Amino acid sequence: MLINPTHKPSYYMVNAITFYRLLAAPVLLTLLFRNHLAVFKWLLAVSFLTDAIDGYLARRYKVTSVFGSILDSVSDDLTIAVAIFGITLVNPDFLRKELVLIVVQVLLFITQICFALIRYRKISSFHTYLAKFVTVFQGIFLVLFYWLPAPVYVLFYWVSALTILDLLEEIALVLIIPKWETDIKGLYWVIKKRALQKA
Repeated sequence: MLINPTHKPSYYMVNAITFYRLLAAPVLLTLLFRNHLAVFKWLLAVSFLTDAIDGYLARRYKVTSVFGSILDSVSDDLTIAVAIFGITLVNPDFLRKELVLIVVQVLLFITQICFALIRYRKISSFHTYLAKFVTVFQGIFLVLFYWLPAPVYVLFYWVSALTILDLLEEIALVLIIPKWETDIKGLYWVIKKRALQKA
């Protein structure tokens, strides 16, 4: 999309916040390998906080763009991937106990990415209502995982169920929507729109 010149400062500010999250991912990974968990958990919390901030600012100042949407999706995925990888180092017993549920989510995520790359030649960036809702709870669980003495299992199962629903919806969207789009409300709205167009 074309950015109004008066909105350019906001556009650059929003992308800078998102870009911070992208740059923070390898830093977080390095902190994990060097066992600097105290610094890691603070920076992880900041990364998840910036995810909420840049999304709000992009909508508030109407500076969404294709580049920004893809950058946001990649930054989100890397942040969550690093946080999940950290579980293998910090609490491997939890990983072993919940391995099946975690593997199901990882496989669905990989499937969704592969389908999008084949269909669109780039990763999807739907930003559905469900995805935004799920991301909040994923962030809460992952941050609490490193701050609390024991994992909150009820929250983990809740987040896992929501994540599986979100990934299934995104796989369905990739199969239904022929061209790359962003800011899709969800599968229900896509189906409703198609039904109205055929009526």
